[in-house]
Amino acid sequence: MHTALPVMVRRWTPLAAALLVAMACDDNTGGPLGVQAEGVSPAYDKWTPGPNDTCTPEIHNSYSVVGPDRLLYPTWHPPVDPATDCTFGHEHGRDPSGSDLYSDVGDIPFGYALPADHVGYKIEWENDVEFRFDGEAASSLLSVSCDVMVELHQGAHGAGAFTINQHEIVIHTACSDGTAVHVTMISEIGTPGEFVSSCDRDRTIVAGPAPPNSSKGGGVRLIPDRACIEEFILVPDGENSSFSSGIRESWQISDRIKTVDGKSLVSFNPYFQVLFPARYYDPSAPNNLARTVDVCFEVDANGERSAGGACEETVGEGGITSMAFDDPRSAFSGANRFVDINSIRISNADGPEIWYTDKFGENAQTEPFEGSIAQFISRVNNDRATQPSGPAIGRDRDYGVQGTGVHAPN
Repeated sequence: MHTALPVMVRRWTPLAAALLVAMACDDNTGGPLGVQAEGVSPAYDKWTPGPNDTCTPEIHNSYSVVGPDRLLYPTWHPPVDPATDCTFGHEHGRDPSGSDLYSDVGDIPFGYALPADHVGYKIEWENDVEFRFDGEAASSLLSVSCDVMVELHQGAHGAGAFTINQHEIVIHTACSDGTAVHVTMISEIGTPGEFVSSCDRDRTIVAGPAPPNSSKGGGVRLIPDRACIEEFILVPDGENSSFSSGIRESWQISDRIKTVDGKSLVSFNPYFQVLFPARYYDPSAPNNLARTVDVCFEVDANGERSAGGACEETVGEGGITSMAFDDPRSAFSGANRFVDINSIRISNADGPEIWYTDKFGENAQTEPFEGSIAQFISRVNNDRATQPSGPAIGRDRDYGVQGTGVHAPN
């Protein structure tokens, strides 16, 4: 076990106290209100530097937060440690401290609902997001402004997502119409053991056996496969590859918090997009896992090859005949992402604001039970016939810019 360095003080907030989340401390034995880490979580101390990374595990572990269970969890950190200029080689999206929600929710404990591969936890947020109502007339007259922060475990480098559909999701919102949601849960995205081709959404690919204790959920995981590469990336001379069509992932969530008797208290359906993942599915490859960067150097039997875009950026002036998938020069790191917020529907006008659910957001009740997670849902009904919908956030951000050392796995 690596010794964790002191973590930064985070302000105690009423919401954090109510939800028992983001209880950070100024060292690992006590904090602003005597919050004490009683141990480490299964998600803690799981990162090991690779040959391209210069930070130590001890520096990485210093970015920690005490969770609801009084255990220490990893949390957001920059790709480059500002104190030492060392690089971690991965990123977790946008720094949550800039969000207007941060003073209420604090740091997000990665892996509280579901410990997983550390580098896959990604945060995106935006302040004052305008939600527009459906319909031209309503949209011209009505709007709702929201602060939004989301986290999803969405690694875009390994074979796991071909079959695994259980991923941690965190939703924080506060809106001008009284809508407020603070939810942490496991999202079961689509069907375990399979996914849908991102370039042909009528084609389901059975990639392997469903993982134990998993079941079908809402939404879908759209992931590129070999057919997408052959149709959109390998092109004849004189044409440019269509990377947006051939190499793009879209994890489309459809989740809800439900009471014991099945009533929906809140539902949400954000879509998490990855533009240049480090992997695609190829049944001829070991473990079905092929590396996107390899396509930049491929010439098929018809003489077709990649042209332009991310491959041109990666290969540069030429002279390179291959590149490792984890090379920081590769554009295929999974660091270009954005989130379609879509809608958040609440039906909780008569209910309490604090509900306790299992890890899948089900069996919501008013008293905590063993293994339960506290969820905050405001006392409103916004499930209207005309529903406001949020835009995409994060389109203009690249979390793997040159000089940050970000590379796959990420």
